[in-house]
Amino acid sequence: MARVLVADDDEDIRAYLEVTLSLNGYEVIEACDGVEALEHARRGEPDIVLLDVMMPRVDGLEVLRRLREDARTAHLPIVLLTARGQASDTVEGLDAGADGYLTKPFDADVLLAHVRAALRRADQQSARNPLTGLPGNERILSELTERLERGDQLALLYVDLDQFKPFNDHYGFLRGDEAIRATASLLQAVASEHGDEHTFIGHVGGDDFVVVAPAELADDIALAICRRFDALAPTFYDPVDRLAGAIEVADRRGVPQRYPLLSLSIGAASTETRELVHPGELVEVATEMKRYAKTRGGGGRSTYAVDRRRDDERAVDLEIELPLPGDANGAGG
Repeated sequence: MARVLVADDDEDIRAYLEVTLSLNGYEVIEACDGVEALEHARRGEPDIVLLDVMMPRVDGLEVLRRLREDARTAHLPIVLLTARGQASDTVEGLDAGADGYLTKPFDADVLLAHVRAALRRADQQSARNPLTGLPGNERILSELTERLERGDQLALLYVDLDQFKPFNDHYGFLRGDEAIRATASLLQAVASEHGDEHTFIGHVGGDDFVVVAPAELADDIALAICRRFDALAPTFYDPVDRLAGAIEVADRRGVPQRYPLLSLSIGAASTETRELVHPGELVEVATEMKRYAKTRGGGGRSTYAVDRRRDDERAVDLEIELPLPGDANGAGG
């Protein structure tokens, strides 16, 4: 079910849109002004935004511009709603990045057609993952390419769920899908709280995610993800398994094996200390650091490793010591 953010200061218009959209299978989120619209959108709630142009505090065109400038919301399809029908108004809205423009009063069928078309275009353009709704590989690649071409100082965090296959085998794919969606929501929440408007979340597929952020925020974001996931992971389990801190799953030979609770391994590549000019280089280094992080974590404890090598250094320092469990779960290579 697609989620539609309706932002309009007219209560009657919001009520009309809520009824129309709900009866046609959409979930509706309401905002009465531009500030509320920005808050809802940045929390990752909507799949599409219906945005009134004339609103208090922050008008619709300014909301549109801010959403387009924010990596967390730049992909959202946005349809403007207005009582102004001048051609110049339409041109201004479309030039600002709107996907559609409807003049009030509008026919319900026309509105629904605009919503369907905007969602369809967004799916085609961003190749969103159907399970989480996050941008997929095509969008991830284009995001990395654009930032590298601009010369941005960025970090690519490769986030991988550990022990996910035994969890999926033990509880079934529905519970596995719930864990994947919860992880996606967690990443979005951390990006909103510890990142900035340039922080981007993507879903590579399966239990693999990426975070693209300014290089200087890599440690804070990785640490926050680890801490929050370790607090969340026990809630995925039945009480008896949660208490035991592990599950028992038979291997290929039918021999029972004990697996700890889900955790994360995060590897980060950064352009802050090394010259990485191609997305493939970033992915290669982040993957290497993720493998290194896996050797330092385990036992239901998430960990991360940020690459700090310079261009003249090759080996990852395996002598680095991780903090104790009560401290930050991080490492540097």
